[in-house]
Amino acid sequence: MFSFFTKDMGIDLGTANTLIYLTGKGIVINEPSVIAVESGNGKLIATGVRAKEMVGKAPESIKVVRPLQDGVISDFDMTAEMLRDFIGKALADRARSKLRVVVGVPSGVTEVEKRAVEEVVRQMGGKDVFVMEEPMAAAIGADLAVDDPMGCMIADIGGGTSDIAIIALGGIVTSTSLRHAGDKFDEAIIQYMRRKYNLLIGYKTAEELKVNVGCAIVDVNEEGFEVVRTMDARGRDAVTGLPKTVSVRSRDMQDALEEPIEIVIEGIKATLENAPPELAADIVTNGLVLSGGGGLISNLDKLIEMRTGMHVRVAENAFEAVALGTGKSLANMEKLKRYVRMRKDR
Repeated sequence: MFSFFTKDMGIDLGTANTLIYLTGKGIVINEPSVIAVESGNGKLIATGVRAKEMVGKAPESIKVVRPLQDGVISDFDMTAEMLRDFIGKALADRARSKLRVVVGVPSGVTEVEKRAVEEVVRQMGGKDVFVMEEPMAAAIGADLAVDDPMGCMIADIGGGTSDIAIIALGGIVTSTSLRHAGDKFDEAIIQYMRRKYNLLIGYKTAEELKVNVGCAIVDVNEEGFEVVRTMDARGRDAVTGLPKTVSVRSRDMQDALEEPIEIVIEGIKATLENAPPELAADIVTNGLVLSGGGGLISNLDKLIEMRTGMHVRVAENAFEAVALGTGKSLANMEKLKRYVRMRKDR
């Protein structure tokens, strides 16, 4: 009877995107973490994709907000309003009573920030709310053997944070959380386009460049020649102020992303350096798994292999790994409590 009324939900409350997983249904919400409201009275206009389309285009009467910054809640009220709308869509007409929820958060957040996330979800009807660190959730979602004594390593590169962790026996042994991820990649592209082409572009164009032609290393063909991929970027000329279009190559994106990617690689190295020797030996055998939207950047796995000597692979469900992990963890409450508790007890 209890299970009939109980609904299990996993939430990846990300800086760039929010994903919601429902047991028995899978991922039912995958929307940008953006909300648009009326400036005067705060009345909700749109969330998700529709709100993101308004970024940089809205008149003064409309306030468009990204309520999460660097992986944490920067605007509590807007986050609650956005999440209320997403959860309402996910549950449709079903009641929200006895809702069991696991929320993924970056491994570097403070206890105060965790409580803020928990409070938002409880306001939405969450009866039992568990806050799980994102690298653990991503590892579960990527089907890594997190309960085994042999260690595994994951780097979850999201929009606001890159969370790198070594996991063994159901707990995070060592981790590094960098507030340096997809958003910083976009900023680097914006700066590069202005510096090289005198072209002013927005975050939407920068993200499109990152997704379509972004790479850590340019591809080469069998003859050793560079494979050229291009995309037109439209913006405003920084000198004349007139509209301008530039053809951007993958080589441009490699140069633009070099510095922010280097910071992530240094974070991976630092995590390895802090690992006990026996676990470091396990990672040599098992390698590193990449997840998150940033993990999908072309040839990032190859560059990390070159720089660390480890075998690196991208999770099959990289973008959805955290949401899947939060949902899957609800299948075994005893393990879930251990996953949540063990890092806190360290």
